[in-house]
Amino acid sequence: MDDSTAAQSTTWPSLPLSAWAETCQALHLWTQVVGKVRCAQCLWVNHSWHVALYVTARGLTTSPIPLGRRTFQLDFDFIAHRLVLQSSDGGVGGFALEPQSVAAFYWQLMHELDQLGLHVDIYRCSNELPEPVYFDRDEAPRPYDREYAHRYWQVLVQADRVLKMFRARFVGKCSPVHYFWGAPDLAVTRFSGRPAPPHPGGIPHLPDWITRDAYSHEVSSAGFWAGGGPVPDAAFYSYAYPEPAGFAEATVRPAAAYYHPELREFVLPYEAVRTAVDPDAMLLAFLQSTYVAAANLGHWDRASLERSAVL
Repeated sequence: MDDSTAAQSTTWPSLPLSAWAETCQALHLWTQVVGKVRCAQCLWVNHSWHVALYVTARGLTTSPIPLGRRTFQLDFDFIAHRLVLQSSDGGVGGFALEPQSVAAFYWQLMHELDQLGLHVDIYRCSNELPEPVYFDRDEAPRPYDREYAHRYWQVLVQADRVLKMFRARFVGKCSPVHYFWGAPDLAVTRFSGRPAPPHPGGIPHLPDWITRDAYSHEVSSAGFWAGGGPVPDAAFYSYAYPEPAGFAEATVRPAAAYYHPELREFVLPYEAVRTAVDPDAMLLAFLQSTYVAAANLGHWDRASLERSAVL
């Protein structure tokens, strides 16, 4: 392995889901607990942008959360492997990320919040999972593999960086690059500016009105997720709502990308990106070409929405 290959394997590490599936599931549920704290305290923002987490130089953060005249934030630190609590009046708390049940994680978090006078009540049931999990009652042991939690965060750092490059090309309405804990996925969404037909809903344990608010206007959305179900390993994705005629047959780049008929989105395996000669270029080609397919077939006013023509 030459120096450049070694550096790339560290920057874009291997992330086979089979090697850390149980840790991935634990993190999914723990981020839901933390995300619901933000959701409970923040005013509703269109498309549920008020619930998301954000990638940081050490992990994931809620960003500042209001509580009365104080603010606080919660951070997953995947270097020190801790959940960190900080408040605007200097309060600090937290606990180790380690093997523990969802209930143990939930009660530790509630205790740390209460210790700083930051009592928060949340809806204690998971969202977007076929089988609901009640955070305060799930005593099943959950593993925590530090190595793979760290790798996952490293991938999020790279995905966040490239998705922000892609976002910068668009001057129309566009979401931040943010981490939705329901799926979970890191996503960025562009809007045409036109209303969309009501979404049919049907996402498990998520009220349809929330889904319809998220897709109230036409979108082209892309992101990264760790895999599972119909896509067995980590992948980048891109879809359009409503999906324009011909989207599934569109020619996109790179050759490793394909349209998944069950998910109704284009998929690019993470492994293809991380092993590419130029991962950034491959990922940007995927993001741009799938967006162009959605925008052209959907008759978006690209001239007014884009910073400059990027082919």
